[in-house]
Amino acid sequence: MSLEIQSAQPGAADGFWQRHDRDWRSELWKFRVVWHEQTHDVVARDDEVILGALRLRIAASLAHVEALFVLPEQRRRGIARLLVSRAEEIANYYNCHKVSVAVFHDGDAQRFYRACGYVVEAVIPQHTFKLDVALLRKFLL
Repeated sequence: MSLEIQSAQPGAADGFWQRHDRDWRSELWKFRVVWHEQTHDVVARDDEVILGALRLRIAASLAHVEALFVLPEQRRRGIARLLVSRAEEIANYYNCHKVSVAVFHDGDAQRFYRACGYVVEAVIPQHTFKLDVALLRKFLL
């Protein structure tokens, strides 16, 4: 056998990860994981135009906001709060006990999520782009 380490093209390892997803998660968490991961997109529309969107990932009874964006000219109308509220309803439907989100520490996003009832769980120094990242969470149950 000739072992070679290389960078894979996008998607080239998808089959490997699909076949071994449960195995690596089970080794990591030390029990047989049944991992039902799903992604939900929540959008705010005005007719056919999307004014804002939120992407929510749910896995193992946890929900995580991956992205939230409202068009700049549509901000300060409560759209983001409505998107977050709907995402929390979805998370609650799937029996998630909390929703988490990672944002830059002390930024506008952190202030927004705090106003929505989220609290800081941790701050990771120089985490992304050498900037501090705040991990926030809101318990649902």
